[in-house]
Order: sequence, then structure tokens, then C-alpha cells
Amino acid sequence: MAIDIDLVLVAVDSSEQSREAAEYAVALAGRYGADVHLLHFVDHRMMHGVETGDVPPDELAEKQQGVTDAVRDCLPRDGSVEFTFSGAVGFSGSKLGQTPGSVILDVADELDADFLVVPRETPTGEPDEVVGKAALHVLEYASQPTLSV
Repeated sequence: MAIDIDLVLVAVDSSEQSREAAEYAVALAGRYGADVHLLHFVDHRMMHGVETGDVPPDELAEKQQGVTDAVRDCLPRDGSVEFTFSGAVGFSGSKLGQTPGSVILDVADELDADFLVVPRETPTGEPDEVVGKAALHVLEYASQPTLSV
């Protein structure tokens, strides 16, 4: 049975596990002639720190740029994999049901992603390493095939 994949969505934070998940996403995209969308995920605590001035915006941007650059380095040089990216915040003070997992699934539906890649839970619990905690939710509720790395 052949699988038809046009877009692979990979959700990342600044963890090493996210970089590894992104490498898998690029490999999948290359294998199936698909494109990759990188969803940068920011924990609400980190975003609050940026908003209050406790976390310099440049620090967050540098971390996201580092992951983006690592993914670009993995892309096939022939341009066969189109690469796009966006960002999202995991929780909302005004939307009770908004969690990291639900945001990933919402973005996947909005982009009409055919395959999802998420990193496994990270052991540190740092606010800039939140995506892994969403993996179980994504694995349980995703309508797309999902790989947790």
C-alpha cells in the first residue's frame, strides 16, 4: 500500500530532540516527495517572559533561528523539498482547551498536513522545551500518521 504525503509538519522547540525530529521530517519529505513545515512552539511561560521583558526577544529568536538553520542544513540541495515555518504559543489564558497538543493538531488541520513528526517528551521541563510533552496528545488524537522521535 502506497502512502501519499504532500506535507510533513514537524513541531519543534529548542530541544535537541526537536532537531532530531526535524531531521526525520526532512528525510520523510525527501522519501515521499513532500514539503516540510516547521512549527516553532513557544511555552506560555517563555512567551510571558518575552512580554514582561524578563526574556530578551533576541534570545528566543536565536533559539528558533538555530533550529531553522539546522533544518535548512538537512534539506536536499536540489530544492526538491520546499521548506516553510511558523510559530505558535502552547497555552492560552483565554482558551481553556488550548494546549500544546491541540495547537499542533489545529495547525496540522489548517495546513492540511499529511504526516506529523513530534519529539518525545524532554526530561528537563524547561519552558523552552515544551513540544515533547504534547507528543502523547498528538499521537492519541491525530487523524494523520504520526511519528514520535
